[in-house]
Amino acid sequence: MPSSSEAAGPPAWATGAPGVEITLDAGLLRVRFDRPETYNGLDAAVVEACSATLERCRGRDDVRVVVLTGTGPAFSSGATVAGDDPVASFDRQAVERANRLVRAVVALDKPVVAAVNGVAAGVGASLAFACDLQVVAAEASFALAFAKIGLMPDGGATATVAAAIGRPRAMRLALTGERLGASEAYAAGLVSHLAEPGAYETTLAAVTTGLLAGAPLAHSAAKKAVNAATLGALEDALDRENLGQLALLGTADAAEGMAAFVARRPPRFTGR
Repeated sequence: MPSSSEAAGPPAWATGAPGVEITLDAGLLRVRFDRPETYNGLDAAVVEACSATLERCRGRDDVRVVVLTGTGPAFSSGATVAGDDPVASFDRQAVERANRLVRAVVALDKPVVAAVNGVAAGVGASLAFACDLQVVAAEASFALAFAKIGLMPDGGATATVAAAIGRPRAMRLALTGERLGASEAYAAGLVSHLAEPGAYETTLAAVTTGLLAGAPLAHSAAKKAVNAATLGALEDALDRENLGQLALLGTADAAEGMAAFVARRPPRFTGR
């Protein structure tokens, strides 16, 4: 297995991109979305850099734990919906790129912690739920708000959320797009760790320190076994989400939903 004695900083083997900061320090690989002006929207360059970096982590003994987090008031707002014609400008490869990142998180032979410092929405929420653990700030919130713009959840959320909280509540989140506060998400079983107010950083440090001191081979085996038992349907879910989202992007409802979102008005859906 490759190893390295690099000091804290970006590892030479990582893939960088504008809008993402990657550092490795004593076994802890931190991937920070750094586009606060967009609430850490996941553009193509950021997603591809993160995916490639996590894929290259596999089998490395200089990485023991991975943390995904964001800069500013958001973990990630997900895909960007903007412009005068948001459907035309929406990157239709974004779903498959997001799926690649989710696959990289789930397949990685190391614990991946979502350090949710603020809002996690759309595929940003899907990504947080795909991680092995979630350390959530008291002021954080989650929203699978796809239905509000005429789309369906993607990024594996149709599998990961149902595996975590069961079909009825997963359906509720998918169909209503309601926002869940940090305490609600923790009570529902969607996230693993809820920090007390003002204790987010210390809670995250305690979780990562404990993981770094743990047995890497045991972590890898446990992650593989739990995912096999609970996420056996993930690959099929990712494929269904990709096909379903592409079909929905061609509908009048998606065009109306995105236009309404940009204009900050209620959408008028017609079922077409």
